[in-house]
Amino acid sequence: MAENTNCENCAMRAKYDQNPKSFGGRFWRWHIGFCPGWKAYMLSLDDGKRKDIAIHYNLKKWQTD
Repeated sequence: MAENTNCENCAMRAKYDQNPKSFGGRFWRWHIGFCPGWKAYMLSLDDGKRKDIAIHYNLKKWQTD
């Protein structure tokens, strides 16, 4: 995991996981589109885990083969 991010344990991410349509969930989903911490987190993952997360959150940018 990227050393300077807490994306794996993010409270806003947990809100999205609990209820993606909530305000907090929608805000987190919007936020990760430009968040440098999220990008660093995703780049720190191995290809398999990155692809799993991308599929789980429907992140087309990260769903590369």
